[in-house]
Amino acid sequence: MQITHDSVVLIDYTLKGDDGTVFDSSDGGDPLAYLHGHGNLLAGVEAALVGKTSGDLVEVKLSAADGYGVREGGLVAKVPRGEFPADEIGVGMQFRIGPTAEEARTVTVTELDDELVTLDANHPLAGENLHFQISVVEVRHATKDELSHGHVHGPGGHHHHH
Repeated sequence: MQITHDSVVLIDYTLKGDDGTVFDSSDGGDPLAYLHGHGNLLAGVEAALVGKTSGDLVEVKLSAADGYGVREGGLVAKVPRGEFPADEIGVGMQFRIGPTAEEARTVTVTELDDELVTLDANHPLAGENLHFQISVVEVRHATKDELSHGHVHGPGGHHHHH
């Protein structure tokens, strides 16, 4: 069966940067399962997968603007170290901050010294060109529940109770 809107698709993937650095991969784990056409993957990746079928190999290259966006300097802030617990902060840590849970953004600690902590609200892959290597493992029809919830249930999907 071919990938169309409302297909459940299982993919193995590797995501690399321009220099070959691996940013993310399903290698060694279960395939990623997603509901096609519901915004669960980057638009450029979904577009490249339309019409593909089990066993197909797909390479997708996205510019930073089409991926996780270009880096915005305005999303980087320095805050006093005293606003954080003394020994519970380190470079690479991520926090969700914002006025409300709905408006919260994930920020990453990119630098710290004795006085200041630098927080970056850009996506960690902002500014990076993205190179996806995707292998289509399986394509099937979505169930009624999956369609109503907008995501996959079962292996490779969400595990939750309603």
